Amino acid sequence: MISAQDALQKLREGNARFVSGSNFQGEPENHSHQFKSIQQQEPSAIILGCSDSRVPPELIFDQGIGDLFVARVAGNIVTPAQTGSIEFAAEKFGSRLVVVLGHTMCGAIRATLDELANPAPSRTGNLHSIVEAIRPCLSPLIKVSPQAGEDPAMREAMCENVRFSVQQLQQQSALLRKHIDSKGMEILGAEYCVATGVVNFLEPTAG
Repeated sequence: MISAQDALQKLREGNARFVSGSNFQGEPENHSHQFKSIQQQEPSAIILGCSDSRVPPELIFDQGIGDLFVARVAGNIVTPAQTGSIEFAAEKFGSRLVVVLGHTMCGAIRATLDELANPAPSRTGNLHSIVEAIRPCLSPLIKVSPQAGEDPAMREAMCENVRFSVQQLQQQSALLRKHIDSKGMEILGAEYCVATGVVNFLEPTAG
């Protein structure tokens, strides 16, 4: 299995191809997403991403079948199921890089900011659970940024939520902590810009 840094470089290069459009060039048989049967998988990275239809990790990182182990949920929040999926991939496949991938124009972030400003009792319990998972890291932002609807505040809220998820994975999973301490695993945050296609990796968060 490749190292976390090599896996990160692979994602950076893939995103650069995606932004430039070069991943769509060439003969069909050379297309990275052409179907191929893979009996065993060795994903180089694990992605915890948002369910938003505009943010498919395999495409924005220009990776093929078997290259990424992806768990997606609205707001890229950390739940027991998401954590368990990541732990499974780390143990089963030896993947050394975990990326929590947030994005601009995130509906879950918008809904949470709206809820903090004007609570909506009509929201279903299941939808409310997503807001409640994001709320703790965004509440301080509302106090210092009353105009939370503006784009800079939305981006700040999205990045804060990504960092919060990274911290939860680092601190709440003894198994992932073991992989970090003894196997060189890295858990990083990243932001995807829906308008440009560019992924920026955030500075590492202390565990």
